Parts: sequence; structure tokens; C-alpha cells
Amino acid sequence: MYKVIDLFSGCGGLSLGFEFAGFETLLGIDEDAAAINTFKLNHKGAYGLCKDIRKVTGREILELIGNQNVDVIIGGPPCQGMSLSGPRKLHDPRNSLYLSYIRLVNELKPKAFVIENVPGIISLYKGKIKESILEEFESIGYKVNYQLLNSAEYGVPQTRKRVFFVGLRSGESYQFPDPKLFFENEWITAKNATSDLPLLENSLGDEIEDYLFEPQNEFQKYCRKNSRRIHNHQATNHSEKTQKIISLVPEGGNYKDLPEEFRGTRKFNVAWTRYHGQRPTLTIDTGHRHHFHYNANRVPTVRENARFQSFPDNFIFYGNRTQQYRQVGNAVPPLLAQAIAEKLLSYLK
Repeated sequence: MYKVIDLFSGCGGLSLGFEFAGFETLLGIDEDAAAINTFKLNHKGAYGLCKDIRKVTGREILELIGNQNVDVIIGGPPCQGMSLSGPRKLHDPRNSLYLSYIRLVNELKPKAFVIENVPGIISLYKGKIKESILEEFESIGYKVNYQLLNSAEYGVPQTRKRVFFVGLRSGESYQFPDPKLFFENEWITAKNATSDLPLLENSLGDEIEDYLFEPQNEFQKYCRKNSRRIHNHQATNHSEKTQKIISLVPEGGNYKDLPEEFRGTRKFNVAWTRYHGQRPTLTIDTGHRHHFHYNANRVPTVRENARFQSFPDNFIFYGNRTQQYRQVGNAVPPLLAQAIAEKLLSYLK
């Protein structure tokens, strides 16, 4: 079984997808304590380290994992503060998180690595950041390929677009997986994903809820495979005014559909967006309360967002509600990660 460590792991969506593909997760590292707690409680047997990655060494990692071989390093280094100044290119101090990822790959020398990031990194500084990333990894012996992927094309009920860089030490060029619709041979809609969960129209819900009925489709069967009851499914207590404004937004609509008197309450393109039940959701946010349930007059619950990310129901999120929303919103959809990992297996044999 190939061994993985997850840098900037958050709650561990990327490593969960690798586990679905048959990999073993040894370690997750993140400086978000609540996310690392969630990671540890859902990745049985894996070590969770809450620490600034800039202060972590390859030697420390090897000691934590009992000097096991690391076959693959995965993770999503944040690109906030990315800078490219002068001839040093990526070696600007503001790029220290990315540089730490590269440093650890160089120290541990895995067979492969996977990086996930927002699409904008491809064009940042006219593509120079992207080129520097490719050059840095090639200088330490990796052939790197990258591609923009839409999670909805891999069984995830969300049109989340992210760029992935995959590097191989063998010198081969990784070819990304073709779209893989895990269920029903079609995109999963918001309603497909969550229609078996209580709507919570007249109640905020309890810490543990019962399902409404048997799974209605293959995606719901997948979510409920190892779960008997629902966790993380509690509604936000909106003000009466907020509920009224939400009620005026049609399915699939946004602030442009509101009466003039309410249109200016939030002025940006995703304000007051109601998901459409017959489509995958937009990219879920980290709890900013700008996206609303396709039917109920409230934001989606943590569990609904987890479903939109393709987390199974037995993956439970810990911490306060704000921390849970952030963990879910920042995660890589496990089913998308699984597709990447399954394709990677053919290069590791």
C-alpha cells in the first residue's frame, strides 16, 4: 500500500480521496487546530500535527511516521501573498508557504506529489508564478504537469474549479483522468445530493438527526454507506428580515432578482445567491452566508455543504460552527481526489 502525507491538510478531503483509491495516510500537517482535530478523528491511524509548516523538517516528519517511506506528498499550499519580484522569482519571503512545500518534497523525495490550488494561480503575474513552480520542481528532479479540473465532472455535486499540479520523479508526464461520473452517468444536482436530509424549515435541528427516508439515488447511498444518523446538520438562526429577503430570491437567482429596496443590501456578484435544485451548486463558500439552500430560506448546513463537497456522512466535523464551515469550504472534494489518485496508481507500479 502506497503511503501519503498531506501538507496544509485542513480536515483532510484530499487525503480521504487518496484513501478511497487505496492509499494509506500517515500524516496531516496544518496550523488550524480545529481542522487537525477533525483530520485525526476521521483518518484512523494517521498522525495529525498542528504546526506552522515553515518550522517542520523532513527529519521531524520521518520521526513522527516511524521512518516509513513517503511515496506521495499531497496538499494545497495557500497562494495568498504570492509575490514574484526580480530574478529570485519564487524565492520571495512572501512565498514561504509554497517554498516550504517544495523544500519538504526535496527532503523526503517521494515518488510523486500533488498540489491543489485556485485557478488564478495559472495566470498570476502573467503566468510567471506557474512557470516558477514548474522550474523549481524540475530542478529537484520532477516532471510536472498541471490541469484545471471541474469537480462536477467527477461525481461531485458542485461546479468547483481548481488547478492541480502533479509531479513524478520517474520522469514520466502524468496524464490527468478523464471525467468520471461515479453515479447515474450524469452530474449530481443539489437536490440529488441532499433531498434525504431534514429541511429544517421550522426547526434549527439537533446535534444528531434521523434521515427522512431511504436513500433516493446512488449518490445518497454512497454518502450513507457507513452512517446510520446525521451529524453536523443544524440550521443557522437567521433574522426575520434575512429570511424574508432569502424568500424573495427564486431558485437559481441572486441579488439581481430582489426588489429594489433590498438589492443594495449586499453589493457583489454572488450576493443572495440561491442554489438551483436541478443543478450542481456553485463553489461553496467557507461560511460567509452568501449562498442559500435551493428550497429552504437559510444557508446550507455544514452537512449539506459536506454533501456538496462529496464527503460521506460518517466524516464528522469538529470545532464550533464557524470552524466547521471553514473546514468544509477549504477542503478538496474527496471524489475528485480519488479520481486523481486512481490515475496516479498506474505511474507508481
